[in-house]
Amino acid sequence: MRRLFPVTDQTPPVSAGAPVPGDHEWSLDELADAYAHPHDRPWLRANMVSSLDGAAQHEGRSEPISSAADMRIFGTLRALADVIVVGAETVRQEGYRPARAREAFAARRRKAGQGPAPAIAVVSASLNLDFSLPLFTAPLVPTLVLTGAAAPPDRVRAAEKAGAEVIVAGDGPGVEPEQAVRALAGRGLNRQLTEGGPRLLGQFVAAGVLDELCLTVAPLLTAGGAQRIAGGPSVAVPARFALASVLEEDGFLFTRYRRI
Repeated sequence: MRRLFPVTDQTPPVSAGAPVPGDHEWSLDELADAYAHPHDRPWLRANMVSSLDGAAQHEGRSEPISSAADMRIFGTLRALADVIVVGAETVRQEGYRPARAREAFAARRRKAGQGPAPAIAVVSASLNLDFSLPLFTAPLVPTLVLTGAAAPPDRVRAAEKAGAEVIVAGDGPGVEPEQAVRALAGRGLNRQLTEGGPRLLGQFVAAGVLDELCLTVAPLLTAGGAQRIAGGPSVAVPARFALASVLEEDGFLFTRYRRI
């Protein structure tokens, strides 16, 4: 197991592929190398946090069960992504804002042919969203809205008027996960990251389209009735994932699992 220590953006980077000692301060480049996406196909990665007793939130938000190192990995995963896929309820609860450009990752993104920041793609059947929020009115990269063919036409017009690109990724009222992944990949957005919420992640799991789960296990007990990291429909046979890596700091475990 390797330990992770918080470091600043000014930490001197190491060259890609350089050996990484187990017990040291990780630079942003080392984290980015460790969490690099495959390059040969679209890749859907989820990033979630959970308490020891399975809570994905405390009092409706994930921040209380997070940590500085968790947020550092959170920022790294965002900086590697082409698009961040998020459910409408999470947008409302977490106060989502546009992704920002980070100078520490600028050269890496240019080399990968990426823009300055990932796009945000909001999944919503009803389009019951506040289109006056900065997420829609002032993003560095235009926000995408994934919805179904039966979405209310007036809400589609409201989204487009706000500057969002509406993508139909479902033949009915809601979004179909397979169509969402294909639609994003069709726009060149292969490095896909979802940050939830639990209902959206559950849909991706049930559809069998999730390739990787980055799960932070917080050394906290919350009790209560908080959601798990994934909800919604169950699968007939549990999907098996293989452990790819584990990092640790102050009792927080930063795990990464890949679909077998």
